[in-house]
Amino acid sequence: MKAPLRLNIQHFADTKSATFNPDNVVMSDFLAGEIPSEFQEVIVEDIMANSVTMQLAQYEEMNQQRKEFTYLTGPVGAYWVGEGKKIKTTKPTVVRAVMEAHKLGVIVLATREALNYTVRQYFEQMRPQIAKAFYMKFDEAAILNVDNPFPQSLEQSVATAKHVVTAEQLNRISAGDFFALTDLVNDEGYDVNAFISRTQNKSLLRGVVDGADTTDPVRLYNRAANTLDGLPIATLDSDSMKKGTLYAGDFNYLRYGIPFNLNFKIAEEGQISTIVDENGDPINLFEREMIAMRATMDVGFMVLKDDAFAKLEPAAEVPGA
Repeated sequence: MKAPLRLNIQHFADTKSATFNPDNVVMSDFLAGEIPSEFQEVIVEDIMANSVTMQLAQYEEMNQQRKEFTYLTGPVGAYWVGEGKKIKTTKPTVVRAVMEAHKLGVIVLATREALNYTVRQYFEQMRPQIAKAFYMKFDEAAILNVDNPFPQSLEQSVATAKHVVTAEQLNRISAGDFFALTDLVNDEGYDVNAFISRTQNKSLLRGVVDGADTTDPVRLYNRAANTLDGLPIATLDSDSMKKGTLYAGDFNYLRYGIPFNLNFKIAEEGQISTIVDENGDPINLFEREMIAMRATMDVGFMVLKDDAFAKLEPAAEVPGA
């Protein structure tokens, strides 16, 4: 896993912070606007700490919707130099990339009594729900291509590169599956530096044993450290990711950015079509005496190299077997 990111969040500053006191304002008087700076910081830090994509990818500073940047690809080598001879140099390729941010919105419900909370009480209570909704939605888009506004996702990249391996057996991940997965990345000249898995895979990963038929087998999965072949495993628990799915790659070739402040708006009336009750009926705020807060953030994402990643997918079940 890469070293913790030191994020410059000066652009998350609240311009009203000099006069705005979250302990003296109730939510009924603060129904829309930017989330105050001290809560912005904590929410963004929560998102970045828990998002699988953000844990593994490289952060790219952004201060507008689109950012153009360049990166080097290809080896940078050294040469033996004779006295008085010209030093040879390698010619790595400079590649131009453009990353665009898209607006991500989440809706969090609360009882109407929450309008009597102070701003501090409200956002301290809602912070975990806001952060989780954001990072889950972002990860599902960036990794699994679920409801994805970006032109790329990890799922699309492995398909484009034709880096998809199917497990040899149902409900099992073998050492052969593991080596076939990592070889797809290594053979392209990249080093695997992490994996993306899900909690349900832990029982399957115990089967990744090198030399299982020898007298000196080596278990490549370390459950206590949550590593595979000594490399970190990031866990994405999404129902859209099948048990037995495993992504591998050089995650230095993923980038993301957060260009703008987080905003919110609270509604007291209306029907929330995207949230249903236990009977499958949309939530009517007026009838239930509830409020809904819509929070929005802008986030950018891109894959720099499709062939730096690979996927292991589970073996298909045989009908009637």
